[in-house]
Amino acid sequence: MATKPAKKNPRLASGRKRARQNVALNAANTSLRSKYRTYIKNVEKAVATGDKAKAAEAFVKAQSVIDSIADKGIFHKNKAARDKSRLSAKVKALAQAA
Repeated sequence: MATKPAKKNPRLASGRKRARQNVALNAANTSLRSKYRTYIKNVEKAVATGDKAKAAEAFVKAQSVIDSIADKGIFHKNKAARDKSRLSAKVKALAQAA
């Protein structure tokens, strides 16, 4: 298993600051990416169990999270739109099945 080589410390003050900022931004983006996936999973679980009301409620919550993350540039807007479309189709199919 190959490991990443250790990064050298930047010499310039601006480089050191950028390295500090990168650590904080990476942690924030990782957290938001995780939140995004969690909300999508919640909708898919509700659809899998066949609970229409729960699926619709979870979808509404997921939409706002997906939009906010796309606005921040963590995921591309087209990916966000595609994911919302697919979730919407699943929720609609569940509602029409009954």
